[in-house]
Amino acid sequence: MTEPREERTTAAVRPYVITRGRAGSSRAALPLETLVMASMSALPPALQPEYRRIVHFCQGLLSVAEVAAYLGQPPVVVQVLLADLIDRGHIVARPPIKVAERTDTDLLRKVLDGLESKL
Repeated sequence: MTEPREERTTAAVRPYVITRGRAGSSRAALPLETLVMASMSALPPALQPEYRRIVHFCQGLLSVAEVAAYLGQPPVVVQVLLADLIDRGHIVARPPIKVAERTDTDLLRKVLDGLESKL
């Protein structure tokens, strides 16, 4: 006698399906600390659900890593989707701020001295 099979459904979609098999985009990979925000442009009705979710999350500034966490998708997948949205004008991105090459220790010392004098 065989046991009844358990029906399993999953809400997860394979990442390669979401990106249509693409592992990269037309632009350079977005660093994880890049800040993105919705551009308030009208979304086409036939837009993929993942794109809509990204635009929904990006009403304020979020990093690429945060968007990936909210979507529950690998960052590489989110980078491809974000690049598509940037190319279509639905998302704007601000590149990460570069690390200062030289720290002005005199200025830092003055700031520290000023803070200590206030305590």
